[in-house]
Amino acid sequence: MSTPPSDASRAYRRYLSAVLLHGHASARACDLGATDLYALNILELGGPMTPGELGSRAGLTTGPTTRLVDRLQAAGYVRRAPDPSDRRKVIVEPIGKPAQLDEVMAPARQRIGEILAGYSGEQLDVLLDYFSRATQAYQDAVEHLPDRDSRQQSAS
Repeated sequence: MSTPPSDASRAYRRYLSAVLLHGHASARACDLGATDLYALNILELGGPMTPGELGSRAGLTTGPTTRLVDRLQAAGYVRRAPDPSDRRKVIVEPIGKPAQLDEVMAPARQRIGEILAGYSGEQLDVLLDYFSRATQAYQDAVEHLPDRDSRQQSAS
C-alpha cells in the first residue's frame, strides 16, 4: 500500500519545519542568527570563498553579506584573507570547527546517525539519491523564483 500524496507532502513539510526549527534553535544556542549558521554551513561545505560568492549562495545582497561576515569574524568563526589567486580580492575562510557549534549539534547528529543505522545499504542508497536529487531540484527552482526587486519594478 502506498502513501497518498497528501500524506507524503504533510510528512515532508513537517520534516522541513523540524529541520528549520532545529537550525534556528541551534543558532540561538550559539548566539548566532539563523543566516549566520546557514553561512557557516555553506563555508564548511564549499570551502573558502569571496564574500560575493558567499552572499550569492546565501541569497544576500552586498550590504547584508558584509554585516554577516563582520558578525562571523567578530565571533571568531571566520577570517578574511587575501585571495591567493588575486591579491586584490578577499576570501572568507572558516576558522576550524567551532566547539560550541559541534556541542549544540551533537545530540541531533547522534540521533540521526542512530536512525540511519537502522536502514539497509540499499535503503541508504535510496535516501542519499533522494537527498542529492532533491538538493538539485531546490537549487534549480530558486533560479525560477522571481525576486522581490523585480516584482516591485514591474509593479511600478
